[in-house]
Order: sequence, then C-alpha cells, then structure tokens
Amino acid sequence: MIVLRYLVILLTYIGLGLGYLPGLRMNRATIALVGAAFLMALGLLDLSAAWSAIDYKTLVFLFGMMIISANLAASGFFQLAVDYTIRYVHSPLGLLIVLTFGSGFLSALFLNDTIALILTPLVVGITQLLSLNPIPYLLALAGATNLGSVATLSGNPQNILIGSFSGISYLDFAKALTPLALIGLVIQVGWLWWLYPEVRSLHPYLKVELPRYRTFKPLLVKSLLITTGLLIAFLLGIPTAEATLIAAGLLLVTRRIKPARILPKVDWDLLLMFCGLFILTEGVQKLGALEWFSPFVHTPWSILGVTVLLSNLVSNVPAVLLLHHLIPHPDKQTWLLLAAASTLAGNLTLLGSVANLIVAEAVAKKGYRLTFGEHLRFGLPLTVVTLALTYVWIFKLRVW
Repeated sequence: MIVLRYLVILLTYIGLGLGYLPGLRMNRATIALVGAAFLMALGLLDLSAAWSAIDYKTLVFLFGMMIISANLAASGFFQLAVDYTIRYVHSPLGLLIVLTFGSGFLSALFLNDTIALILTPLVVGITQLLSLNPIPYLLALAGATNLGSVATLSGNPQNILIGSFSGISYLDFAKALTPLALIGLVIQVGWLWWLYPEVRSLHPYLKVELPRYRTFKPLLVKSLLITTGLLIAFLLGIPTAEATLIAAGLLLVTRRIKPARILPKVDWDLLLMFCGLFILTEGVQKLGALEWFSPFVHTPWSILGVTVLLSNLVSNVPAVLLLHHLIPHPDKQTWLLLAAASTLAGNLTLLGSVANLIVAEAVAKKGYRLTFGEHLRFGLPLTVVTLALTYVWIFKLRVW
C-alpha cells in the first residue's frame, strides 16, 4: 500500500511538471484531481480531510480576479491599450520598452497567465503589422508577465497562496517586492537589447493602418471604476478574498452582458487544479514524503535553490504548496523569498511557467517557433541575475 501511495504521488507530480501523461488525454487539472482521488481510494485521506485541506480563500480570490479580467477583456480594454501603444510608440525599441513595462504592470494587477493569454495574439498581430521579428517581443511579454507579477499578491496564483498562508497584507507585500519587479523589468529590456540588435532601432517605423476593434464603453467604464475601487480596498487592508468577490459580484450585476460571455472565460481548469493540489499536498504531508527535503530548507540560499528546482520540476504552484509545510517557522522575509523565487524561476526555461507555454503555443499557431534553446538563451541569465538580486534585496539591503 505504501509503495502504491508513493507511486501515485510520483506519477502525479511528473504529470504536473510535463502538463500531461503520455498516452492519456489529461491536463494538469485532471492529473491533480485524479491523483487526489487515488490517494483517497488508497486510504491515505478521507473525504472530510480532503475537503478541509482546500484553502477556500485562495479559490475565491482567484475566481474573483478571473471575473474582473474577463470583464475588462470583454469591454475591449486590452485592445484599447494595444491601439494606444501603436499610435504613440514609434520605434522598435520604444515598442519593446512599452510592451515590457505595460505587460509587467498589468500582470501586477491581474493574473499573469491571463495577461499572457490575452496579449500574445495582439503582440503577434502588432509585429506582423509592423514587419518586425516577433520573437524578442514575445520573450519580452513572457518574461515581463513573470517579473511584473512578483510585485503584488494578485499577480499570480503562487503569490495568492502565500498571501493566504502568511497573512502579509497587500500593501506590505507590494512595498517589499515592487521595486524588485521594476529593477527586473529594466534588466530584461537591457538583456533583450543586447541579444537582438534589430530591437535597438530608434527610427520610426512606417505608418500603418490600425486594425479595427470595438470597445463597449459602459462596461469599460464600469470595469475600470470597480477595479480602481478594488485596488483601493487592497491598500486599505480589506481582506483580499472578500474584496475581490464583492468586486466580481458587482460586475456580474448587469443588463447588457450575458453571463455566457463572462463565465466561460473563467479558468475553471486552474480552480480545479488548485483543489486537487491542496488535497494532494495534504496527502504528501501525511505520508511524510516532505521529510526528504527537510535538510535543505534551513538557510535562505538553500530555500532559494530548492524553490527554483521544484518550481521547474513540478511548476511553481505545487512547489509553494509543498514548501509552505516544509520551511520551519517562516518569517516575513522567508515568505517574500519564496514568493519571489517561485515566480522568477518561471523565466529559467520554456517549461518554467504557464505564461511561457501560453506564449509558445499561441505563437506556434501563427506560424512562428519559440524553441526551448531560444528561450533558455534569454531566460537563464535573466533568472540567475534576478534571483541573486532577490537574495540581496530581501536579506542584505532590507530597504523594504
């Protein structure tokens, strides 16, 4: 029985790392749920223990942010942002800078995977329209969604988890890690400038006819007002899950937009995956499998290394779920290190974050190829530098 339990856990985490299981039509959500179900079938957990393991605050926060992002997308907000970018940015280097900081900013406010999903086809469209090589701009998008999401609790799913586990407020988290995110974005621009000579040009590109799009002004105004109110609520210290659910509820009160346009945009797979991961992590803890890593999480450097390793082996969300049980008596600095390291590790390889995979898959459909090696050439130096900076920022400078 013990061997079967370990085998289920091993196969589940392999599947989570790959995103699939060979020969089976399963994604990360179904892999996590099936793994959790098998652990229950093997008697490691009962239904009551499995239900108690699920952190409902994290799920509520995620759901609320998805509803807000879906409304902004339906209103035409993201297309409007792209339109202004093309109108007022007149050179390849200017486009790179605005894309990096723009997508980084949006990823700090909303879920980075959502921003990557929405902006990738728009970036491909812009580069095709302007006859530019899309690869450096897509790398900028993938890297910036990871770097920008470091800044806030709402930036990515693992930060949401850490906010729930640690009790760090939205404002304190942002004060601590926003400067780090900004410095990382500057480093990324410099690194892409070095890697791709074609993006260095300051010469204006030719005037082009902008693609047509529609904005739904009433929904746009309503979404922006409610989003602004939500950010103010975060800054005032109102609990993030409650504030986000209220904001989502207000957006769903409408006479104009059918629920069928908004609710399908919610990433139900991600929510289901989280449920399965919570149960799976509880099973791993009960089995005592985490003790293998115990000798390696007693210093900041070892925590940093284990976080990067696990984030690239099993993905950053499962890594955080495992490590939060393992790190002995984590303080604020350790939580911040875990948040930053698990996010920045996503830039290391093409498989390091869901945002990277979204960009690679979307661009492949457009006839371009973002290879593992191309991403590694960009991501490896960027990750090493930003992780070293993270350690210095949190444990040496302590300017936050």
